[in-house]
Amino acid sequence: MFHDRNEAALMLADKLQDYRGKHPLVLAIPRGAVSMAKIIADKLDGVFDVVLVRKLRAPGNPELAIGSVDESGWTYIADHAASAGADSAYIAAEKQRQMAVIRQRRAQYTPVGQPVDPAGHVVIVIDDGLATGATMISALHGLRNRKPTRLICAVPVAPAETLRKIQALADQVVCLSAPDNFRAVGQFYVDFPQVEDDEVMRVLQNRR
Repeated sequence: MFHDRNEAALMLADKLQDYRGKHPLVLAIPRGAVSMAKIIADKLDGVFDVVLVRKLRAPGNPELAIGSVDESGWTYIADHAASAGADSAYIAAEKQRQMAVIRQRRAQYTPVGQPVDPAGHVVIVIDDGLATGATMISALHGLRNRKPTRLICAVPVAPAETLRKIQALADQVVCLSAPDNFRAVGQFYVDFPQVEDDEVMRVLQNRR
């Protein structure tokens, strides 16, 4: 159990100390992980930015991910998508909805300049926890294509089954806890508020 995202970030930073001095690029999956990634980047003397991916939501159940899409449009579809009621037409429409959100967030989050290029960096991707792992899968896939020197996934909590999926996509996976009783990320935090866009933009502006 973590008190809040900041405590979890400090604990992850301790586990990532091998990368201090290597100027890592620490990328947050918005919105929950943004303040966490900033803390970790500061502790590791690294660079902080965001990686934009969106989950594809199941029909009638927006909390359930049936896949995900990254900023380039690459799409991951989970094995359970069809059984959740998502046919090809639904997936195509949901992908377009989530791509529109990605474009809007990119315009909001980095209105001046371009996002940091991962090429040649040690890249550490941060989220506040993984459930299905769908968004992390898209993030790692897209970043791998951009030639980082090393690609790390770092999260406070995730189920073991999800971690097995992620391990094939990253050079290293750092996870503080893989409990058997996993139901949702929020159950492992005492304080787990919703993070809004204005907070994300404030953290990004302070970075600059």
